[in-house]
Amino acid sequence: MAANWLGLLSIGVFYLIILGTGIWASKKARHEENKSPGSRSEVAMVGGRNLNIWVSIFTMTATWVGGGYILGNAEVVYDPTKGLVWAIGPFAFAMNLVLGGLFFIKPIRSKNYVTLMDPFQEKYGNTVGAVLFIPALMGDILWVACILELRIVVMDVSSSLAVGISASVAILYTLMGGLYSVAYTDVIQLSFMLIGLWLCVPFILTSPHAANFTVAAVTNVHQENWLGKLEPEDTGRWIDDILLLGIGGICYQAFYQRVLSTATDAQAKMTCYAGAVLCPILGIPSLIIGAVAASTNWNQTTYGSPSPYEQGKAGMILPIALEHLCPFYISVVGIGSLAASVMSSADSALLSSASQLGRNIFKNIASEKTILVVVKVSVLLCGLMGMALAMTTSSVHLFWVVSADVLYSMMSPQVICIFFLPRWVNQYGACSGFVLALLLRALVGEPLIGLPDVLPLPWDKIQEDGHRHRLFPFRTAIMLATIGTILLVSQLAEWLERLLKRDAGRERNAYYLAKIQMDVERQQNKQKFNIFFSHIMKRYSNEHLCIKHTDDGIYQFGTF
Repeated sequence: MAANWLGLLSIGVFYLIILGTGIWASKKARHEENKSPGSRSEVAMVGGRNLNIWVSIFTMTATWVGGGYILGNAEVVYDPTKGLVWAIGPFAFAMNLVLGGLFFIKPIRSKNYVTLMDPFQEKYGNTVGAVLFIPALMGDILWVACILELRIVVMDVSSSLAVGISASVAILYTLMGGLYSVAYTDVIQLSFMLIGLWLCVPFILTSPHAANFTVAAVTNVHQENWLGKLEPEDTGRWIDDILLLGIGGICYQAFYQRVLSTATDAQAKMTCYAGAVLCPILGIPSLIIGAVAASTNWNQTTYGSPSPYEQGKAGMILPIALEHLCPFYISVVGIGSLAASVMSSADSALLSSASQLGRNIFKNIASEKTILVVVKVSVLLCGLMGMALAMTTSSVHLFWVVSADVLYSMMSPQVICIFFLPRWVNQYGACSGFVLALLLRALVGEPLIGLPDVLPLPWDKIQEDGHRHRLFPFRTAIMLATIGTILLVSQLAEWLERLLKRDAGRERNAYYLAKIQMDVERQQNKQKFNIFFSHIMKRYSNEHLCIKHTDDGIYQFGTF
């Protein structure tokens, strides 16, 4: 137990360093509020748009390299049903940041937006913008749950306590300083991750309980080889997963929060490209640890038999490997790195959802001071919801994929249309696309969360448990179908609107023409009567015959 208390003490010191950095950064944020031309809420959300370029690079990388990324990579490589070939995170995240730098920085920065929801509300109005905020909020909460899914098994601490401590620290300093606290603590956290994870690699590789992991890459030593295989029939699903993570990331407010916090477009692009290089570098240690874990005879370790995979703990293979394959003092450093990865993304996701809620939902009905209160309350509530979800399952990869799935299917079509096809879309198309994506994704189902797979798709395989094994790239298909629906319904709505206006114009024109014709006919008749009566007057000029023209157009004859 003494060793465990020593480990807990080291993690406590790490948390104190992070918390101290967050408090210092919160003071810097208050100083920035006094000199920034923007509002206080903008300083909290985008750091006054003058964040240091190096801090920006660190916070962008740390946001992407979270608990889901680190633990998920190791889980996939260790899982005998998947392997390295399915560990697409490093490549997909690099792809995501490159695409963001190339195509999405200019449209979001051109009008000084603060959140991703701003262009939606500007184009579609507040109501539709609020509806589209729902999947963005769901994605952030699932992301929080994913990155809080860290079990500090090395320290012999319960899962609930481990998640609660990490989340509490992240919530506290995010409440205090907004983006400044998040960004500057990310610098410390990323440094811990970079040093700590790479420090563990030599000790993992030289563990006496692990076989040669290069041999285990292609040979079934203690389980299926960790390289894995990609069958031709699985190619569509593999590409679908890459696009899911590679394109789905452009829908996270956390990404735009960082590119909006820099002073210039060039700095924003540099932030993305540097992050695209650093993400794979930080992902390599977890891939190696997952490969060594797949090459280990666990019966010879202090973990014993059955193996973590057989006990359903593949999602926690990285901390398990650190505990049983590394010296204790090294495992302490490794667990510190995992704690850093948890908070580095947890704070970003919390601030992301809170910023959109405060600015885009309450902006028009609340004062500046109230918006800041809403942001802080939202940070707390989203953190609590993420904690609750994180305690429901042991699979980090599950939350990681489901979070990106929600945004890829529902939000990426909306983001692409609002930035690159704004002239051809409107609120009717946006709402129709949202409903279609939600309906199709629900019908396709998701066995991981108990959602039944109702809709049959091409290439489906029925498994023994009755579930459909999807081989068709349905997420990308839903995304493309949603884009098509948004464009089609938008153009149809505009055509109907023009048609109705044209018909209404014709009715008005017909009314005015009929009125003009009646006035002309009345004038002509009056002229004819005048000519006729003038002849009568001339003929009966000696008689006292009078003609009286009344106001209603009637001629009366007689002597008056």
